[in-house]
Amino acid sequence: MKMLFNPSIQSIGMPAKRVTGRLGRLDQFGSNPGKLDAWMFVPDQPAKPMGLVVVLHGCTQTAQGYDSGSGWSELAEAYGFALLFPEQRRSNNPNLCFNWFDRAHTRRGEGEVHSIAQMIDTVSAQHMIDPERVFITGLSAGGAMTSAMLALYPEKFAGGAILAGLPHGAAGSVQEAFQQMRAHTPANRTTGSAIQAASGHGGDWPSVSIWHGTADTVVHQSNADAILRQWLEIHELPEVPSETGLVDSYPHRVWRNSSGKPLIEEYRVTGMGHGTPLSTKGECGCGEAGAFMLEVGISSTVHSAKSWGLLEQRIAPVVHAEKMRPAETPQFPSHRSSISDTIEAALRQAGLMK
Repeated sequence: MKMLFNPSIQSIGMPAKRVTGRLGRLDQFGSNPGKLDAWMFVPDQPAKPMGLVVVLHGCTQTAQGYDSGSGWSELAEAYGFALLFPEQRRSNNPNLCFNWFDRAHTRRGEGEVHSIAQMIDTVSAQHMIDPERVFITGLSAGGAMTSAMLALYPEKFAGGAILAGLPHGAAGSVQEAFQQMRAHTPANRTTGSAIQAASGHGGDWPSVSIWHGTADTVVHQSNADAILRQWLEIHELPEVPSETGLVDSYPHRVWRNSSGKPLIEEYRVTGMGHGTPLSTKGECGCGEAGAFMLEVGISSTVHSAKSWGLLEQRIAPVVHAEKMRPAETPQFPSHRSSISDTIEAALRQAGLMK
């Protein structure tokens, strides 16, 4: 399995034309205990073997809207890998948040995490996905659920990217979610050993990429510190990184094992608030800026796919989808306020507070 954390991005093709949203519904994928919906994308010219990226949207977002903003299907069509988009229902959470703070949905074999695992198994069987090339990424509540999936089903993933997320085990209630989003409080349940106990996994663990804005007032960046500590313990790596530097002018650190294999990387996007980092005017120009989709000159979509070895051979031109911003996706308040006020507003929008 080739895993590259190469920060250099080569030219990956110019836009050819605009098309509409590419996602198709996945209707049958098991017992679906979490009562989620599922969407997927399979390229016209799939690579052989074909990789799969599972993409988890944030609160107030939809699968189609997140794909349009992040640009994932643009890359997937050009490079021949498949996508799976689990989607929350309003009947489960009125603001479409994955329930990362509810223990009924964050235990192996139960709830939403088991629904997502069933989706992966179904898509993998139907489309001959390479089991060594399955990855997962998510933003905010989707980032927290990405942490949960990597912890609870590590055997399914080669790697994951957590964007503005929280460590697995950070919260078990709405009140704890509020506290942890404000500033992470270390606890035994957010250690690496707690992850090991949660899954009973005895094999190799996925690589992890951590993305967080230094000006994020919705999910405090201390949560990125906690995710890093968790996975340093899992991979038995020292606190000192193997290499440090700048990628697209932003701080970037990498931790490698004794064989030189990269297992953890971290991006701290200086001055960025809460959202998915984009570079919509670069060589790829993937995605579109909008609510929680932030034009900052670096693309987490492109860099994640590159580090996972998914951009090694371009099959078709990069074709930009016609952008679709869901009407229900609000902007966070633009005025300057205290961190407490900002987080409370965000939690209300996310359905975690009344």
